[in-house]
Amino acid sequence: MLSGAVCVSLPEPIQAQSLLSGGRIEAIRVEGTQRIEATTVRSYMRVTPGDPFDPVRLDRSLKNLFSTGLFADVTLRREGNVLIVVVAENPIVNRIAFEGNRRIDDETLQQEIELRPRVVFTRTKVQSDADRILEIYRRSGRFATTVEPKVIQLEQNRVDLAFEISEGPLTSIRSINFIGNREFSDSTLRDEVTTSEASFWNFFTTTDTYDPDRLTFDRELLRRFYLNE
Repeated sequence: MLSGAVCVSLPEPIQAQSLLSGGRIEAIRVEGTQRIEATTVRSYMRVTPGDPFDPVRLDRSLKNLFSTGLFADVTLRREGNVLIVVVAENPIVNRIAFEGNRRIDDETLQQEIELRPRVVFTRTKVQSDADRILEIYRRSGRFATTVEPKVIQLEQNRVDLAFEISEGPLTSIRSINFIGNREFSDSTLRDEVTTSEASFWNFFTTTDTYDPDRLTFDRELLRRFYLNE
């Protein structure tokens, strides 16, 4: 468990300031790198020394750098005929923890998410992993689950990440109804599917919880039932 976690606002990328057109680029200077080589940054640029200051190509360069997922912010500025690329690198994940998960263990959750220790942390990956965790709980019938990512800033541009999970109760199926069935009654069709209605005397079963995969299977069972009748 991670202590001292605080919820932080993850900034949106900031667009680079408009660059004046005219003249040619004499040199490209990279500032702000910590782990990433300046040559790596230049390799994503769509301009090189000798090229004109072309706003379209500079905009493509900016988008290219953001699309790598390596940078939290990128700005371009001009000093004379020198193009300066200022970057703020995304941090590296130091450690990942899960808090509040009693029904699903850490190992299962870790296998489902994309982020790992020693990989680049991005806002997009965090949101994607939070959605993956929610999907795991929904598949187990817990649709009231909430997941809140919390980030702890560390030195040397590293972060600890904690997913705070509130599991919520199981979502039970109160009733199963069929629409459009004229040849067979609801009770007959209920006998053909694996999903069941919740009842106080049947509390040992798990078939009365909402499970999208089971519902897909039940649709196939009904299709086969009608084909065979």
